[in-house]
Amino acid sequence: MSTQVPEQTEEESSADTESQSQSAAQQARMEKKRDRAAQRDQQREAEEAEREFSEDGTYLLKVFRYDPEIAGKQEPRFDEFHVPYHTGMTVLDALMYARDEYDSSLTFRHSCRQAVCGSDALFVNGRQRLGCKTQLSDLEEPVRIEPLPHQEVVKDLVVDMEHFYDQMHAVEPYFQTNDLPEGEQLQSRENREKIKMSTRCIWCGACMSSCNIAAGDNKYLGPAAINKAYRFTMDEREGEDMKEHRMKIMEQEHGVWRCQTQFSCTEVCPKDIPLTEHIQELKREAVKNNLKFW
Repeated sequence: MSTQVPEQTEEESSADTESQSQSAAQQARMEKKRDRAAQRDQQREAEEAEREFSEDGTYLLKVFRYDPEIAGKQEPRFDEFHVPYHTGMTVLDALMYARDEYDSSLTFRHSCRQAVCGSDALFVNGRQRLGCKTQLSDLEEPVRIEPLPHQEVVKDLVVDMEHFYDQMHAVEPYFQTNDLPEGEQLQSRENREKIKMSTRCIWCGACMSSCNIAAGDNKYLGPAAINKAYRFTMDEREGEDMKEHRMKIMEQEHGVWRCQTQFSCTEVCPKDIPLTEHIQELKREAVKNNLKFW
């Protein structure tokens, strides 16, 4: 019996070489990725260490105060709080410390502390942010904390959200169809990917607060409500009759056509929803629905 090993063909040899080359390139990319991640971790640790041991180890907060029910506090002002800093401290953590240790009358909304409930949207250092998601170490001192702009202030950092909720409900944000299937109502993977980002809205109102159009037009539905309409309009499980109905809501004078594509809503969204893109897509749908072929 012959024990001679068959020689590799030129094609097999070339394939092996190419495979080894691809493997080496992939390994090099992974090593670079790990190196970059390690550098980021080192830089972050250094910044946090610097924060922990700088000066007296506190952060200066300048917090908006207003109480219409108490004499002497009806004039808006800013109060200062020096809050001891610790690694990973958020704006919400700092506010809670200031309330618990310095002034129990300090008023603000918060709930889940996991960037899900959307109740602690604030105007921090000139930008709409979630208090529970914003790290103090990412901000310059003094940290200026104010209620959301373009909303009526109820007390301190609490604003009246009723108008925002009214606009959200105006687009009928729930499934409606007269064509229910006999069995399970399925959704394709492609359609799920299309609307996935729009489902992440947590009703925080940050986008509405940043919108100059909404600030000047109280009837404008606003980016959050239009995004919610997009979520259902583009869902293939929504009935065609209800899709047409929802598009009529979007096509009204104070609907999608009021958007001037400033991208401010997209920039401040804590869930990275491409709000402006969704509004523009609904505009294109509105145009297509009104096309006449005769």
